[in-house]
Amino acid sequence: LLRLDLKVNNLVGTIPTNIGVLSKLQFLDLSTNYLNGTLPLSLANLTKVYELDVSRNNITGNLDPRLFPDGTGSNNTGLVSLQNFLLQSTLLGGRIPNAIGNLKYLVLLALDDNNFFGTIPPSLGNLSDLAVLRLSSNQLSGGIPMNFGNLSKLTDLRLLMNQLSGSVPEELGNISSLTVLHLAENNFTGQLPPQVCKGGNLVNFSATSNDFSGPIPISLKDCRSLYRVRLEHNRLTGSLDQDFGVYPNLTYIDMSYNRLGGELSPNWGGSQNLILLKIAGNMIGGKIPDEIGSLDQLVELDLSSNQLSGEIPTTLATLSRLSFLSLGDNKLSGLVPEGIGRLSNLWSLDLSSNMLTGPIPEEIGDCFNLQQLFLSSNLLNGTIPYQFGNLINLQESLDLSYNSLSGEIPSQLGQLISLQSLNLSHNNLTGPIPTSFSNMVSLLVVNFSYNNLEGSLPDGKIFRSAPADAFRNNQDLCGEIQGLRFCNVSSRESGGGNKNSKLVILLTASLASVLLLSFICIGVFVYCRHQNSPEVPKENDTSRSVNPFSIWHFDGKFLYQDILEATKNFDDMYCIGEGGSGKVYKAEIPGGQVVAVKKLWSSEIIEKDKSFVNEVETLTEIRHRNIVKLHGFCSQSRHTFLVYELMERGSLAKILSSDREAKELDWNKRLRVVNGVAHALCYLHHDCVPPIIHRDISSKNVLLSSEFEACVSDFGTARFLKPDSSNWTAVAGTYGYVAPELAYTMVVTEKCDVYSFGVLVLEVVMGKHP
Repeated sequence: LLRLDLKVNNLVGTIPTNIGVLSKLQFLDLSTNYLNGTLPLSLANLTKVYELDVSRNNITGNLDPRLFPDGTGSNNTGLVSLQNFLLQSTLLGGRIPNAIGNLKYLVLLALDDNNFFGTIPPSLGNLSDLAVLRLSSNQLSGGIPMNFGNLSKLTDLRLLMNQLSGSVPEELGNISSLTVLHLAENNFTGQLPPQVCKGGNLVNFSATSNDFSGPIPISLKDCRSLYRVRLEHNRLTGSLDQDFGVYPNLTYIDMSYNRLGGELSPNWGGSQNLILLKIAGNMIGGKIPDEIGSLDQLVELDLSSNQLSGEIPTTLATLSRLSFLSLGDNKLSGLVPEGIGRLSNLWSLDLSSNMLTGPIPEEIGDCFNLQQLFLSSNLLNGTIPYQFGNLINLQESLDLSYNSLSGEIPSQLGQLISLQSLNLSHNNLTGPIPTSFSNMVSLLVVNFSYNNLEGSLPDGKIFRSAPADAFRNNQDLCGEIQGLRFCNVSSRESGGGNKNSKLVILLTASLASVLLLSFICIGVFVYCRHQNSPEVPKENDTSRSVNPFSIWHFDGKFLYQDILEATKNFDDMYCIGEGGSGKVYKAEIPGGQVVAVKKLWSSEIIEKDKSFVNEVETLTEIRHRNIVKLHGFCSQSRHTFLVYELMERGSLAKILSSDREAKELDWNKRLRVVNGVAHALCYLHHDCVPPIIHRDISSKNVLLSSEFEACVSDFGTARFLKPDSSNWTAVAGTYGYVAPELAYTMVVTEKCDVYSFGVLVLEVVMGKHP
């Protein structure tokens, strides 16, 4: 046997100890399996093997020096013919033996992503044929051996993500064949080797997150072979316009957070293949050259936290691929270019902390993919463009604070239902905070302070829980937040006849609404109390533990009798599902409304747990696009049921179990399902006060709309709806989804939902329960 290739075969167990009997073997590849144990010493008998690959396994132990020649030539054992030795991504550890330097024919050595510690053996510098040396992602310490400069054939040296220190030997500059040099994420000091690109072949150079100081290596200026450069997070000095040239092949360069000065040279426009250009956090002055606008492949441009001045070049509007633009914390002046609105791929725009003037261009509202927008701390004036309401993908932040914006806040901003942070503070805004803001259910942080706003705060959780400082220095604002004055009639009486007439109309409409609501509530209450039909026997007041319509927030149309008639007294022909707590029925009630009715197995649940009423009352207030709306509940002696929004496609479990429906659930739709459930859990855990723990995340409790929008159901009711669960520490959940630690800790936290979510993700990807 000359060649044995068993890679990617799901092999388990250990490498046979008698593998050394294959004395004529020349090629052995056991990579990408599940092998464990140690490397058998009998491998030393494979004296003709030129390639040995055991990478991506669970091999443990150390590298035994007896696997390698002793260097004396007195015996013919060890892997003497080895040229390619690959052991990356295993569980090997210990020190790298010095004897590995006796593999005189070695061309490739890959020991990256292991647990090796100690120093790099200097004997590696004696391997004259070595072309690739990969020692990344270990725990190696000490310095780089000086004799590495003798490795004249070395093309690829990767030492990143270790604990190496000291200075990098200048002798590395002698290696003219070097194409890849990775020194990142170590503790190196001193200067980078001046002649690092002496041979003009360097393609990929990374030295990020060290403590390098001094100038940029002089040889980099004319290193036209460069493809990727990362030097961020060091203390490098020098001048951008003097130390860099034109790089026709360069796609990625990050020199952020150093001490670089000078100005941006127009020569950067010659690097036509640039995809990413980051030079943030330096001391660069001058103007942004117009030539940057010719980099039509550019995706990310970050020049923030420098001393750039002048106007923002209008040529940037031609960068159609740009998704990330950060020019914040500079000294830029002039207008914000209207052409930025043409950057349809832009997801992050930061122009904050400059001296920009004039109005905010309404064209920015055309950047539909924006997820974060920072225009704070400028001299912007005019009104907030109502077109910002089109930025429905804004999620992380909209910050327009510390400007001179005036006028009223556009009600269209209420369409930003995914926005988490909104800061409009320190402006001259007037009028009320729009009532449409009550739709912004994702808001976690707001700040309207230091404006001239008036009126009452909108509905919504954030406007009940935000600190008073978020509304400070708005004399005419009122609301239920501590520190604000309480809204009352007298506070609105000033302001002339026009305001008084509006007040009369408002009070009249409010009074009529209250009276109408009162009549409806009384009518519904009386109707249920005196119902004499065969399906709903009349009961004495003393036998009723709760009002059967305790929570009924849907126009009073969901009458007990209507639901019984719509389901023919819960006939199985209307049953669309069954779970551990009851059956689910489809009911079309008068008016054409179709709802899902979950009839609980036990109608005594109200008597068993009085807190159920309060719990469901809280849950009916939940509003989220990925959570099934709970309309309310009704309880009689014969029936107790919950009424939900109907989801047309049913449960995710049903869809995955059907070959036909599962095929329709393609990868894009499955990604939407996972994303929707994640948003729902994030809302329940972080946006609800107190947090709501679902306790039973499973594919049966994820329902899909006709548009395949995923919605979580049975949220927060698991502890009530499980017949054996009566307190917060009882186990409630579906087998196969419950976190293992819950079985012995009996402590329910948000992490239990996160575990169940992980199982659900696997189920969506695999198409079946893992």
